[in-house]
Amino acid sequence: MTQQNLETPEELIHFQLRSALTMEQHSFEALEELHSAARSSDVKHLFTHHADETKEQIANLEKVFQLFDFRESTAPSPATTGIKNQAASLIERTDPKLHDQVTLMSALGNEHFEISAYQGLILQAQALRAPDAVSLLQANLDQETHTSEELHDTLRDLLS
Repeated sequence: MTQQNLETPEELIHFQLRSALTMEQHSFEALEELHSAARSSDVKHLFTHHADETKEQIANLEKVFQLFDFRESTAPSPATTGIKNQAASLIERTDPKLHDQVTLMSALGNEHFEISAYQGLILQAQALRAPDAVSLLQANLDQETHTSEELHDTLRDLLS
């Protein structure tokens, strides 16, 4: 398969939206695995809530594709593949009593990647003068930031 050279801002944001869609799909899959590995009902609830938000974020991305009149598809997201694999490896290698800590740390790492992805997409959408796309991407960023704070606080409480 030949890789396409991205030559315009529109081609670049289209590719990055495709990667973001893959990122969110990976996140949804990982949240199911993290939920299964978590022991605390509070941690499990946090993952369930974020899985619901992830569905909303996927729907928002689908709307952004439509706003730009892009064909909806996915593109590789090696970073989230790596984060997901790292989480699975850590869960497998740690004593179950550490699973809440491992799942929270893994989810926090994923959130930070998602936050940076949305920050970049928002700036690109602003440059392309696409305010409706910016609003949808900002909604996703706000949810990701809030989730990151919840994960951080829950992990801090667990470790103290």
